[in-house]
Amino acid sequence: MKQESESKRKLLETAMEMIWESSYGSVSVDDICTKAGVNKGSFYYAFKSKSDLAVAAFERHWEHKRPLMDKIFSSQIPPLERLDNYCQSIITSQKEKYQTFGKMLGCPYCSLGSELSTQDEKIRLKADEMTKRMLKYVESLVRDLAAEGLIEVKDPAELAQEVFSYVTGVLMQAKIENNVHHVERLQHGIMRLLGVKNLTAAAS
Repeated sequence: MKQESESKRKLLETAMEMIWESSYGSVSVDDICTKAGVNKGSFYYAFKSKSDLAVAAFERHWEHKRPLMDKIFSSQIPPLERLDNYCQSIITSQKEKYQTFGKMLGCPYCSLGSELSTQDEKIRLKADEMTKRMLKYVESLVRDLAAEGLIEVKDPAELAQEVFSYVTGVLMQAKIENNVHHVERLQHGIMRLLGVKNLTAAAS
């Protein structure tokens, strides 16, 4: 049972890495098994299909990511500092991936979701669930910025969606152009979109 658990862990971590680095369509079950050092029989014992593995890998990735998100968006941290930490975490992560793989990888949830949204409903739904989890953090930030009088907003949920869409767009454009510098303008663009008062002072 211990070996089965270890095999599943390797498959989940390898699948997330390979699919994010390349694409779902270009990575086969054989590729994942070979890199993970797991035989195909163990794969089908743990998962019914590559699609099920991808969904489970999304969840595993989120489990590792959530503590960092909780820390970044802690209500104990001033909202402008939260915004800065959020942007810097994205920039740092994207640059690290670029240095490792030599290319921009973008957001794993959005990349896989957009690739398969018309082909695999399970993956589309999981990608949508992941982005909605992220969106809750952004919405809490928008509400606290408004509560402190730093922005004016009638519909925090709608503005949070616009901010998140902007982040997604920047990451997608950086991936398309393979240009790491696109992510460096992320924070300034978000603050402009939010309409943060005293923008120059806040951004300095």
